[in-house]
Amino acid sequence: MTVAAVGGGIAGLAAAYELVTAGIDVVVLEASDRLGGKIQTEDFAGVAVETAPDSFLARRPEAVALCRALGLGDELVRPSETSAYLYGRGELRRLPAGQVLGVPTNFRALSASGIVTRSAAWRAALEPWLPGRPLQHDEAVGSVIARRYGRQVAERLVDPLVGGINAGNIDELSIDVAAAQLAAAARKGRSLTATLRATPPPTDPDAPVFLTVSGGLSRLVDALVTAIRDKGGEVRTGATVDQLARDGKGYRVGGVEAEGIVLAVPAGAAATLIGDHAPGASTTLAAVRYASVALATMAFPEGAVDRPLDASGYLVPRPSGLTMTACTWADRKWAHLRRPGQVLLRASAGRVDNRDADLDDDALVARLRSDLATTMGLRGEPSAVRVHRWPSSFPQYAPGHLDRMAAAHRELAERLPGVGLAGAALSGVGIPACIGSGQAAARIASGRDTAPS
Repeated sequence: MTVAAVGGGIAGLAAAYELVTAGIDVVVLEASDRLGGKIQTEDFAGVAVETAPDSFLARRPEAVALCRALGLGDELVRPSETSAYLYGRGELRRLPAGQVLGVPTNFRALSASGIVTRSAAWRAALEPWLPGRPLQHDEAVGSVIARRYGRQVAERLVDPLVGGINAGNIDELSIDVAAAQLAAAARKGRSLTATLRATPPPTDPDAPVFLTVSGGLSRLVDALVTAIRDKGGEVRTGATVDQLARDGKGYRVGGVEAEGIVLAVPAGAAATLIGDHAPGASTTLAAVRYASVALATMAFPEGAVDRPLDASGYLVPRPSGLTMTACTWADRKWAHLRRPGQVLLRASAGRVDNRDADLDDDALVARLRSDLATTMGLRGEPSAVRVHRWPSSFPQYAPGHLDRMAAAHRELAERLPGVGLAGAALSGVGIPACIGSGQAAARIASGRDTAPS
């Protein structure tokens, strides 16, 4: 059989690799002139830097397993700095020990951090004794955390982490999707603190939380494309797909006749392609909101910073009123990016509820430099600056998202058998999640499954 994978980002490529490895003919159709989607490595200030994600979650298995299958297992690199700061109440403060996605389990550490006021720390410390019951259904992250720990913990700790990862607002983000670890704990007992404290540590406590590929994540994309082609698959760029047509028992997309289809494209594009065939699923996908993000990478002389860069970077909570949402001390986080006399910073802007990512380059960089001066005392002129924009790239998961997506999958299985959906809009951002969605869609497209696992 032949399967067409529409979209050449990491989800579509992972699906194609899964298919050709199983002996199935596959054609990847990518509309742009490059592959990899948001994964892109560029030369900047003498080093190879990422223009979007700089790593992937190591404790979720999909990305690590794929790297190993492609011969990159020995080239995985862990961060040299893993701790982080948060800009709170006028200064950089270390994230307190014992927090899980911002949720505190060590209340002395929370109080000592100064991120929240002393009264807010005392309010949070009451959580183990508060009445309540285990989480019954999907809710917004913010409502769960504010109810159990108070509003300051939600706004100043959890939102910068969970909201920051998704460029969203925790008052509107599904806990089941955006903070699945917290959702699982909240369903086990009345007290979230007690459950998190009782959760056993990882099998290997020294195992890294994040990993990247030496030389850049684009090497993963290149290895995938090479492997797909070596196994007989076809990869096309500049191949726009604007219609999905039934053709007997199969389909026709982008000039390709196929028995199965993987739609590894943004939710809105997928909604358009399936609209004439599965209107309910199309409506569900079209309703997914997206946030835009801009990232400025800047190189400064080492003398521009007079504080120790002794962490991976810092987060900036929404109440700060600043444009910047986070700053990575890139060459401290990753030892392979260090160059004598140089400091490499990556500052991000943009949330679902503001338009900061739409500022022109000069205005954006000026605001970010002002924020860097305020938060970490940066001074002087950068030796190099580069801005990358990712418009409408971060899907927002409203409560009930997983149930709506499950219904969409069921309608597709009935009305468009052999058509699988893949990508970040389904069940979460991050490279491993996208790889997993591509692999699940490949099983549907090849007839080995009827719904994602």
